[in-house]
Amino acid sequence: MSAPSARAAPWPDAAAAAYRRDGLWEGIGVAAMVARTALARGDHLAVVADDRRLTYAALIDEVERLAVGFVALGLGSGDRVVVQLPNIVEFVTVYLALNRIGAIPVMALRAHRHLEVRHFLRASGAVAYVIPDVAGRFDYRDMARALQHEFATLAHVIVVGEAGLGQVALRTLLEARRDAPPLPDPDALDPSGISTMLLSGGTTSMSKLIPRTHDDYVLNARLCGAAAGFRADTVFMAMLPLGHNYNLASPGLLGTFYYGGTVVIAPSTDADAVFATVERERVTVLAAAVPLIAGWLNGDVAERYDLRSLRVVQNGGARLPPELRTRLRERFGCTPQEIYGTAEGLINMTRLDDPDPVLLESSGSPVGDQDEIKVVDDLDREVADGEAGELLTRGPYTIRGYWTHGDDGAAQKNREAFTADGYYRMGDIVRKYGRQIHTEGRRKDLINRGGEKISCEEVENLICGHPAVQGVVLVAMPDPIFGEKACACVITKPAATLDFDGLIAYLRARQIASFKLPERLELMDAFPVSPVGKIMKRELRDLVAAKLASEG
Repeated sequence: MSAPSARAAPWPDAAAAAYRRDGLWEGIGVAAMVARTALARGDHLAVVADDRRLTYAALIDEVERLAVGFVALGLGSGDRVVVQLPNIVEFVTVYLALNRIGAIPVMALRAHRHLEVRHFLRASGAVAYVIPDVAGRFDYRDMARALQHEFATLAHVIVVGEAGLGQVALRTLLEARRDAPPLPDPDALDPSGISTMLLSGGTTSMSKLIPRTHDDYVLNARLCGAAAGFRADTVFMAMLPLGHNYNLASPGLLGTFYYGGTVVIAPSTDADAVFATVERERVTVLAAAVPLIAGWLNGDVAERYDLRSLRVVQNGGARLPPELRTRLRERFGCTPQEIYGTAEGLINMTRLDDPDPVLLESSGSPVGDQDEIKVVDDLDREVADGEAGELLTRGPYTIRGYWTHGDDGAAQKNREAFTADGYYRMGDIVRKYGRQIHTEGRRKDLINRGGEKISCEEVENLICGHPAVQGVVLVAMPDPIFGEKACACVITKPAATLDFDGLIAYLRARQIASFKLPERLELMDAFPVSPVGKIMKRELRDLVAAKLASEG
């Protein structure tokens, strides 16, 4: 079932040649990079999850056997495969095995449901879909079965656990196959081809597919790992979804593998489960987010567990306030490290030896010397250092365009998101001081719920379909744990009624991810508008924030 070689929007020839000449692009595939580490550190522990402990040699052996099973199933170079797995060992082996044969994992998140997965299947042209049987009391096999009826091109549903009718259990692919075709030579893989498709933040409508090449993604992991001080004795804990760029390669899983460390997959995000594992496995680096860190600081886990191994707590997804960074250092005796970037490329990180004003207040600086950054006004004119504007970037691991095959809206999105000379528009308002970045918020209509990005337009479009709704505006409301949550401001049709439970039931029936659901409903007679008739969202946000404050 091998598809034509899938390629990303190319970097200009001169830039690509320079990146290769300077050793930034190593000409090696993602799976081959991990295999290279395994040659040097075969007996070292690579992955720990619950009761499974795999050395690098055992990891590569399982990846190779699974790759044989994938080839026997008919998967090959360029085939797109939607992967929707929780944080389990099989996430690691499936991801690397697909990369090993040149297939392209499309990284769906566990919370996604029919609406989102349908879009990923259609936009990518996927021929296979990898799921758990049941996770979080949700049966993914039923969803996959419904989607199989919609997509004739979806030839295979592969299940970790018990497969349903017409589906394939992953464990059967690990069985020895004497008659299976041989695996492709790793050296024959085109490193400029696509390794991974990540998901955009989805500022407008559904997420776009982000094509990351082997060359640029290996570099992403390498640079982020270096900025985090990763070494062979690093023990990195992943708690947040491995399908996110943050935990996959910034530095995450692949950054750890690049430097020969150990990845510990947390059993859950429950504080006691996390820190019992930190104590037992002697975790040195923990990748977290604002809601989790805030919860830890309001509890007593730092006093109840032996955390002497913990050197660094990383934060990504949303800015960690300076006061929480200070408290983290004091309570946990470790260094807070801010990670700010985008799945499209650019990653900024504070460095572990930065002076306090940088470490505790900034969003870091680019991990690569070749990352080009500039801050511009609404007319794309560069502003002086210290002035607010939108961050633009280009460089050796920042894409030059979204995946457009099968996605009718991606071409228009490319025209909006990239400048004529190849800079990606981050959509964030920042202030730049030299190479240091200080973030101030989003330029476009996006709610950042503890690192999960909610497109206001997408949710508004769904709410508009409710028979009682005449008009809707989705706005962010402040939250002490998640930073922001979504509030739906609704004008109902004459004589129609709507309550919060009814709205949520309606949206759940649309089968969207639960993190996108509004967490408050405000019924209104009219929206505030400007003299030219534009809805003034800032006033709505202020109104909701004032109501929350008055309610205590």
